[in-house]
Amino acid sequence: MRARWRTASLASGWRFPSDWALPEVDTVCATVMREGVTDRALSGLGRARAASGAGLEETLADLAALHAVLDTDRSPGGFADPDIDATPARFVRVTAVAWADVALDQLAHTEVTDSLTGLPTAAYLRTRLAEVYGRAARDGRSVPEDHVLLTVSVDLTDVTGWPRLTGMILIADVLRSVFDAGESIAVLGPSTIAVLADRSTGPADRAVAVRREANQRFLADPELSGLAGARIRVSRLCSTYADTCALLQELSQG
Repeated sequence: MRARWRTASLASGWRFPSDWALPEVDTVCATVMREGVTDRALSGLGRARAASGAGLEETLADLAALHAVLDTDRSPGGFADPDIDATPARFVRVTAVAWADVALDQLAHTEVTDSLTGLPTAAYLRTRLAEVYGRAARDGRSVPEDHVLLTVSVDLTDVTGWPRLTGMILIADVLRSVFDAGESIAVLGPSTIAVLADRSTGPADRAVAVRREANQRFLADPELSGLAGARIRVSRLCSTYADTCALLQELSQG
């Protein structure tokens, strides 16, 4: 049964044959042989498919393949022709709900981060700014009076290969070490990183510290010593959230 199920699933569009076999597949087969198709076995399969990265459509097509095999087993000599519309609604519901539970949990715990630096992306910073503007409106305060946006850019125009990547990783590391009091740090563009800083924490002095430490690290690395150094800009936030988002877009160009 397992072999026929796999064959039917591959024929119905399963994309990566090496990813089909899971322990839960064997559990389903063993359960079917003992007591038929159970909700528990299908739930386990749905969760396992989601955890392994299979999409819902692919998971349900695999389920249809299983059902087609079971139907042909009841009628020897028949051909397993997967059809999701012919699959019992209970099978589909149990499997889909289990798949969705895992998929939504993964989505809720996924951080929006830049793969190179490990920092949050501009989307995160916009979300953080929305919270800041919302709180300021509630408290009757002005965002520009309480916060500033510090951006650090590196001119990577003439830099290629590994040094280009190293430069941004270095800047990210410097910002983490200098702005270590819970400030929001995010990547704005390929060569620009931003920090949402509180005015009361002395962002101008910390900007000087960033410049000094970044330049020292550039000079200490032969592959990076040719870089012109970090360009640092402290920008006043706009009075409205929409205008500040437009400012972020401008700053992202370096």
